Amino acid sequence: MTSGGHAPTRTHSVFEEGVPLLRFPARHLAALVVVPMILAACSTPGSSESPGASEQTDTLSGDLVISGSSTVKPITSLVAEAFGNLHSDVTYSVDGPGTGDGFALFCNGETDISNASRPIKDEEAASCDSAGVHYIGLKIGIDGLSVITSVNNTSITCLSFLDLYALVGPESQGFTTWDAADGLAADLASTLGTDLGTSHAPYAAADLEVTGPGEESGTFDSFVELAIKEIAETREQEVTTRPDYHSSPDDNLIIGGVAGSDTSLGWVGYAYADENRADVNLLAVDKGDGCVDPTPDTITSGEYPLARDLYIYVNLDKAAANDTLTAFVDYYLSNEGITAVTLADYIAIDDAALAETRSSWESR
Repeated sequence: MTSGGHAPTRTHSVFEEGVPLLRFPARHLAALVVVPMILAACSTPGSSESPGASEQTDTLSGDLVISGSSTVKPITSLVAEAFGNLHSDVTYSVDGPGTGDGFALFCNGETDISNASRPIKDEEAASCDSAGVHYIGLKIGIDGLSVITSVNNTSITCLSFLDLYALVGPESQGFTTWDAADGLAADLASTLGTDLGTSHAPYAAADLEVTGPGEESGTFDSFVELAIKEIAETREQEVTTRPDYHSSPDDNLIIGGVAGSDTSLGWVGYAYADENRADVNLLAVDKGDGCVDPTPDTITSGEYPLARDLYIYVNLDKAAANDTLTAFVDYYLSNEGITAVTLADYIAIDDAALAETRSSWESR
């Protein structure tokens, strides 16, 4: 739930026939097949800096239940596939309904691990606490929220925070064309100047079809927090997006919706956008320091203004009672396991951050 009261219900996407329905990114599929064999061959005692990885044996068995962020799902799926290849008696499920829905399951004790594309919210932490669920959050990678349009839309290459607010912020409800936001953009530019980027209005006289994640998604929360919140608070508006857009918890459906309209606009995690450059254009983003393209280098450095951290949250009581769960997290944080972040097309955290994550898990 975003701040400012009850958010309006969003329109769920109903994609018409002919709109491309993109499956799990091809590179992810290839990695799911190849990586387990590579990692199995490389996983020898002493090859990991994470405690416990060298102690894994085929005596491990049982079920692992993982849910949460659709953004983090490809990373954890790769780790689970490789871990399952090493331990044939271990079964697992990795679901991706969204960070918020994942935390609801996690705090109800229904999952062992919750993937998250944002930190746990205060109200979610309170829910876990009241249910007696003790947990640890572990940073495992970095993502850059990618603002996207159709590959056929060559009229725009960069959008500022002013543009994003004018087009998808809470005051843009009802805008069905890009140029319908011209008046709001002019007002923003006159009151805010260029501190949050330069407005690219006047916009094209073209249909504005917005597709993005719904409120159950950590990608939605991150986008609101990073791109919308500051302007909304300055203008005393609800800190949320416009309610009238096509929403989905499925990143592939978001890509399909954006690809299916020539003058579309949307946002999604970097890996999904990067994998589908044949169908969508990744726009540069300006927060006052000029237009910055999302790339591994700009996301890592923080120069790209929509960079965010990725996490897994582990139920500590379940880990204490389940050697398989503990071994899985050990493996996830090992030298072998953590390569899944880059194999899934996300950005690796630096050595210091990884050491801090490993130390947090070791001292749990």
